[in-house]
Amino acid sequence: MKLQDRTCVITGASRGIGRGIAEEMAGEGANVVINYRSSEEEARDTVETIRDTGGDAIASQADVTDYEAVGEMRDEVHDAFGPADILINNAGITKDTTFARMTPEEWQTVIDVNLNGTFNASKVFFEDIKASDQGRLINISSIVGKQGNFGQANYATAKSGIFGFTRTLALELAPSGSTVNSVAPGFTRTDMLDEVREDIQERILEEIPMGRFAEVEDISHVVKFLASEEASYITGEVIDVNGAMDL
Repeated sequence: MKLQDRTCVITGASRGIGRGIAEEMAGEGANVVINYRSSEEEARDTVETIRDTGGDAIASQADVTDYEAVGEMRDEVHDAFGPADILINNAGITKDTTFARMTPEEWQTVIDVNLNGTFNASKVFFEDIKASDQGRLINISSIVGKQGNFGQANYATAKSGIFGFTRTLALELAPSGSTVNSVAPGFTRTDMLDEVREDIQERILEEIPMGRFAEVEDISHVVKFLASEEASYITGEVIDVNGAMDL
């Protein structure tokens, strides 16, 4: 298997895109760390699913906005599997409202999880990724970071910031041979999309040339490729997976 014995840490991996990525990576032989903040039951279920199919995984609780907690997670990873080879920054939240109604707390909370959380995990695992002979850092952004979206000034800002972060770390890690890329999904069938009103979903669907929302597998397949040896010369890129919505 392509990722046999590689250690892969995925933040926010108890459900949705994160869980899909975790199962995909485990299917290629990686030792997977399922990070979660509060969804312990879902995280444990993900671990059991991976183990039932012959993979190896652990669940690790840490709030990515807490730098010290992320450091403790690194220690747990090292104890279980050794240094990380792959870090996938997936943890994210939304608190949607128009900018006129947005509170400082709603702004800061989204920035803290989506952007500062990406910094925290990347900083903590940076030396692991740099030292690995196949180091991979993959940041999950969003089409909203490229286009903006009504009622999502906080989310769009955080996801847009990930692009510059990705390109800068790609330059800094390039001499070591490790790569840094971002995947920017379009609207994907997850719990987050389920929370959007049906009439709004229909309007979004009309704007997607391929005529469907992304499935989790559409995202996880791309992440798997970027984590593989075949993608060793791709770095600093933003890979759009949005059904031509941004064209």
